[in-house]
Amino acid sequence: MINYHWSITGIQEVSINSKDLWEIISTPSNLENFHPFCLKNPVIKWPGEKSIDEVHYYNGLILERNIENWFDKKGYDLFIGKKDGKQSFVSWEIQEISGKTSLKITIYPWIYNQGFKIIQFLPFFIFVKPQLQKYINSVLKGLNYFINNNKPVIKNQFGSHRLFSN
Repeated sequence: MINYHWSITGIQEVSINSKDLWEIISTPSNLENFHPFCLKNPVIKWPGEKSIDEVHYYNGLILERNIENWFDKKGYDLFIGKKDGKQSFVSWEIQEISGKTSLKITIYPWIYNQGFKIIQFLPFFIFVKPQLQKYINSVLKGLNYFINNNKPVIKNQFGSHRLFSN
């Protein structure tokens, strides 16, 4: 496991039960329904551990997601990055607290997040964290929109993102 110093987390409470939420996030090409910066989400191998898919962003960037851990009906952990490039670690976790269901996404990005903390602190907290917090929040808003409206989000539905859309 790669050591990361910091993470960025977003949580979205949803109006469905954990079983239905699992169906949405474990469906092949699921990001096409609720990810506002995702043009397409082709599957290479699915479902379960060692699953692989790609995220094709609107700005032309293509990242590969490799599922490391698959927790049936609870979530999954994955590495994401350019094929054969540096990888960030991401955890998708369904939570049930006091009868309410939510999805928690935590990203451990590789950029400015390994090595000497003192050197990486400012770039991480000034640039990386705000950009990825906006990213996670948009994805979670998209999930909530999809659940409540039963239709996919559109490009940049909650605003564009300088790293992932145009």
